[in-house]
Parts: sequence; structure tokens; C-alpha cells
Amino acid sequence: MNIAIAGATGQLGQLVIDALLKRGADPAQLIAIGRSPEKLEPLAGKGLQTRVADYNAEASLVTALEGVDKLLLISGSEVGQRTTQHENVITAAQRVNVKLIAYTSIANALTGNMKLAQEHIATEHLLAGSGIDYVLLRNGWYTENYTDQLLGYLNSGVVLGAAGDGKISAATRADYAEAAAAVLLSDSDQAGKIYELGGDKPFTLSQLAGAVGAAAGQDVTYQEMDPAKLVEIYTDSGVPAIFADILVDTDLRIREGALEVNSGDLAKLIGRAPTSLGKAIKDALAA
Repeated sequence: MNIAIAGATGQLGQLVIDALLKRGADPAQLIAIGRSPEKLEPLAGKGLQTRVADYNAEASLVTALEGVDKLLLISGSEVGQRTTQHENVITAAQRVNVKLIAYTSIANALTGNMKLAQEHIATEHLLAGSGIDYVLLRNGWYTENYTDQLLGYLNSGVVLGAAGDGKISAATRADYAEAAAAVLLSDSDQAGKIYELGGDKPFTLSQLAGAVGAAAGQDVTYQEMDPAKLVEIYTDSGVPAIFADILVDTDLRIREGALEVNSGDLAKLIGRAPTSLGKAIKDALAA
């Protein structure tokens, strides 16, 4: 049973591979697919098969997916190009008879009304029409979306946002990776399953600010911003305009519950409580 990870050299992909190996997967039956031969080398050193392919080049994907039984399609990082890229992967998978695709979508994809969800919804539709069995891993927000900004929060003393009192069921990238590994290695039929994944203890951005301040021993407060002003702040700091708009739109949808997850699916898949916000912050500060 060969399992391929498309996007294997990215942050999530590498963590999925680590989780698969920890759960006893045979490295010789794991296929790491990525664009960079140099980045694939360390994975070959772990005993994995490595194959070079690009989401933009369907022919390379057909070659890379030969002999694959299960495929983890990690969503691309290029917002605006992902639907076409994912279609290339799915079409290649059809051509070589991949049996199951697990796709990393987004939490509450069909109901959250997020601009960020549009390409995920399109990909879910492509999978539904592909004739290939598929399972949806609807990952919620990554805790790292916030912990990667800790220095900024601590230097300014504020967390800026437009999310009001909306709750966010964030979890760490490693927790989502472990869930993906559990699904890929499951003996039970995963075809047609949809997992809404997120942390067990949702928090507001005000609570995030409080947790950051408590962990660092200083005052950090949440500052609610006018959405247009927040877009301006992001673009002034170098965030591309299209992505700044998506980030602020996500905050506005958070107000309406778009990133709150109450399924308990993540804990069930990984067999433990997801990493708490407090622990994630402490770990990030220690690093």
C-alpha cells in the first residue's frame, strides 16, 4: 500500500511524514512528492521514495503518482492559482488509478462564507466529480498563524484584528498532521468522510492577547480595527493586497463563527486533546 504526500517538503507535509513514521508506516511505502530535489533529499535519507513534480505541470504529476494507492493532496500555497493546480493533481490521479485522495480543505468550507474557502470549495467539487474515492480533512486555523507573530505582539503590546468576539478553534500544524496520518493509515474505509478539524477550546483574539501577555509576563491587549484600516496596515507592512483582503475577510467571517469547530474530530483522530493555546505559545516563546 503506497501512500504519497503531495507537498511533502512544506511545513505541513514534513510533519505528516514524521507522524506517519511515528505511527509505524514503512518508509519504503511512503512517496514524498515536491518541487525541489534539494528539499526532497532529507526525506530520501529517511528511507522514503522521492519524486519531483509541480502542481502546475500535470505530466510531472502523472509520473510522480504511478503506483500510488492513497494520496494526501496538501492544498497549494499560491492563493488564486490553487484550483487549477489541484485539478492538475486530481486529473493525474485519475490517469494512474489512485484509489483514495485525502485533501486538506478548510473548516466549515461550505458554510463559513470565507473568501479563503472559495478555492477549497472548488477543489471539493472537483473531487466529487472525479470518480476517485476521497476524504476531506477540513483543517481549521493554524495556531502558528498567531504564534509566528509573537515578536510583533510583544514589541507593540497589541494584537490587531477585526474579529470582534468571534471564536477560533485553532490547532497546531503538528496536530493536523497527526490527524492526516491517522486517516491515511486507518484500516477502516475513509471514502466519503468529512472531518471538521479544530482545537477543543476555541478562543477570541482578546483571549489570545491575554494568553500571550500571561506567557510573556507583560501586558498585551486586543485592538479591534476598522476593516479597511486593517487592510491598509497589512499592505503597508508588505502583505500583497489580495492576501491582505483575504486575511481581513477571514476576521470578519470569524465574527460569524466561520472558524469555530465543535465536532471533536481532531481529538478523536489523534487520540488525545489537541495542543492548547497556552502550550503552543510557551513552546513558541521557548523556541
